[in-house]
Amino acid sequence: MADRKKAKKKAQLRKESMECNKPQKTPGHPTKSHVVKACKEGKEKIIRFGQQGVKGAGKNPKTEKDKARKKSYYARHNAQDPKPDKMSARYWSHKVKW
Repeated sequence: MADRKKAKKKAQLRKESMECNKPQKTPGHPTKSHVVKACKEGKEKIIRFGQQGVKGAGKNPKTEKDKARKKSYYARHNAQDPKPDKMSARYWSHKVKW
């Protein structure tokens, strides 16, 4: 429990010091791999996304295994929506990791 509190405190970011729509890695966060300050129409929101330690298959997966991983990921995360909202973790996860 103490380790989790230390990691959480270390992973805290100041919203004011972050740039809009610039995702960055969070190696000190216990569960999430990336964070972004999403800005849209004058609204700001901190979004954490991605599982720590898991790599996406990328934009153009080469192996059959990676192609299957990407297909499965998109099926689980309702990827058929052509325009996900920029203020959602799904949008950023698709853009950065997959």
